[in-house]
Amino acid sequence: MIGLRKFLVAFFLTSCLLLTSCTAQKAPSSFDGAQQNSTSKGATAVVDSSQSGGAFNRYFPDSGSGYERIYSQEKKGFAQAKLKKDGEEIAILSISDILNNPSTVDKYQDSANKINGFPAVSQGKSGTAVLVADRYQVKIRSKDSEFTESDRQEWLGKFDLRGLSKLK
Repeated sequence: MIGLRKFLVAFFLTSCLLLTSCTAQKAPSSFDGAQQNSTSKGATAVVDSSQSGGAFNRYFPDSGSGYERIYSQEKKGFAQAKLKKDGEEIAILSISDILNNPSTVDKYQDSANKINGFPAVSQGKSGTAVLVADRYQVKIRSKDSEFTESDRQEWLGKFDLRGLSKLK
């Protein structure tokens, strides 16, 4: 009799668990619509004609004078490197193909600041960027407060911006 009672209790609990899991419906989250749009047929995060990230590497400044450049990310339309001094990360360097986000060009329309002839803008307190050939955004973001706006501008000038402007 005790064995039958244990069996019935276990059966009842299992049945309740099964029924509640089958009937419980998850409320849609605010991200469900975005997820559906971003994964629907034909949706793409990167334009097919974007440059490969590896194509950008030769335009980054070289290591030297106590600075070390370490490539950290590379994907279609984007490449990134860390800039270190004395073993400490002081800035992030990047090149982006803005075919994925053409409205980026608008930020540079009224720029009076130029670096090697290309329009430059400040992006917040720790970022500076240059637009090259209305196609590539070269950006430096400080990771150390002592790496200033003028340091970022100097390092942007060390990129091969002219060479990058010829990349098709």
